[in-house]
Amino acid sequence: MKKSMFTVAFAIMFVLSPLAAFAAGKEAAPAAAPAGPTPDQALAMLKEGNARYMSGKLTTPNVSQARRDETVKGGQHPFASILGCADSRAPIELVFDRGIGDLFVIRVAGNVSDTDEIGTVEYGAGHLGTPLIVVLGHKKCGAVTAVVKGDKVGGSIPQLVDNIIPAAKRAKDKKLEGDDLINRAISENVLQSMADMFTRSEEIRHLVVSGKVKVVGAVYDLADGHVDWMGEHPDQAKLLGGGHEGHAEHKH
Repeated sequence: MKKSMFTVAFAIMFVLSPLAAFAAGKEAAPAAAPAGPTPDQALAMLKEGNARYMSGKLTTPNVSQARRDETVKGGQHPFASILGCADSRAPIELVFDRGIGDLFVIRVAGNVSDTDEIGTVEYGAGHLGTPLIVVLGHKKCGAVTAVVKGDKVGGSIPQLVDNIIPAAKRAKDKKLEGDDLINRAISENVLQSMADMFTRSEEIRHLVVSGKVKVVGAVYDLADGHVDWMGEHPDQAKLLGGGHEGHAEHKH
């Protein structure tokens, strides 16, 4: 009987304690996300990190056990979403001297914007609240080079690199040759990926129009580690006007 009475009393206390705390205004509230940087501040942070990387003065921040604990308990709050190439010579966190939980990174051959990539970027910007989206290409990109040269590829690769075809065509229209042609195609492909993102994602368009998010392009130099910033898409205003499925065409 004593055990039964103790069990009932304990159960009543367990139920009433949270109610009492609530009535006193002391209920446990979910941890609020820390105030993040503006789009321009996030861009400045990336530029500063790349400068450290190029100079060899890496600080290698946020790689400790304490940082792991922080991001496990408090969740992730990255300050930029970066869509880059899968090339092993372009390690994105290192290029910007950032650590755990700093960047929301999406990597795919040719840094293309197709369904999976765009959906992931939407998660970063819309759900995690990253104020900056970067499409990062790189010099000597094998995927872009293969499309420009018309190399034969098998498996699922044709369906992957078809996103690059419009960019390669625009570069060829400039009557360039050799490295100049490839480099122009790489830049055009960054713009193509940005355009595809805008035209296929209503959410990204809304976030940009509202001023919550900025989308910029960039190209990483494998040789010296420098990131060349291209800024916003030159046709951004037009691209924000509406979307459609498929690869966007633009002229500049």
